[in-house]
Amino acid sequence: MADSGKTLQTQVRFPASGVVLEGVFEMPKAGVPVPAVAVCHPHPLYGGDMYNNVVAVICQALARESVATLRFNFRGVGRSEGSHEDGVGEQDDVRGALDFLQSSQGVDRDRLGLAGYSFGTRVAAPVALGEERVRALALVSPFLDDADWERMKTAAIPRLFICGSEDSFISQHKVKRLAGEAAPPARCEVIFGADHFWWGFEAKIAPLISAFFREAFRA
Repeated sequence: MADSGKTLQTQVRFPASGVVLEGVFEMPKAGVPVPAVAVCHPHPLYGGDMYNNVVAVICQALARESVATLRFNFRGVGRSEGSHEDGVGEQDDVRGALDFLQSSQGVDRDRLGLAGYSFGTRVAAPVALGEERVRALALVSPFLDDADWERMKTAAIPRLFICGSEDSFISQHKVKRLAGEAAPPARCEVIFGADHFWWGFEAKIAPLISAFFREAFRA
């Protein structure tokens, strides 16, 4: 447990479809119910975990907005039970994270959101699009399949897409085009000079995430 003065960080464990996952729950000292966001990390087979640089900056940005966050390790990562399931079982991990937030004291269960980075977007997006309790979705370096992009065309929740101009895995032009076809409210932000890993550009992500969730939860 860590106390930063304005927030309280707690190491937690929670169930998700037959496994128990580890996470870090950061709760603002607000005195009133606050919104909350579960944050999904990049690909675990390539070193992704809940301590990733992009995941960390998202959580820091939301803490400044008095939004609670739960970052967690997918199944098979760190001390989370189970094994990698190619993004399928990991969707149950996201649902388990939402269950945890929904049952946490001090969280406004009517204002829950999801954020994901890279592989985390591939897992978060289908859950958000199929769960009425998710009120906002932010995707950094979105790795979505055609079916999820198609569903974006009719989705009603606020969505934010962030990509780097120098991303060698995801075309900024494709993301801009597909995000432009998504039903409003949705917007896309391209960060000039950033690649897929965002080293040195994390500070560019923070204000976009802060403003997006502030506006989404206010609505």
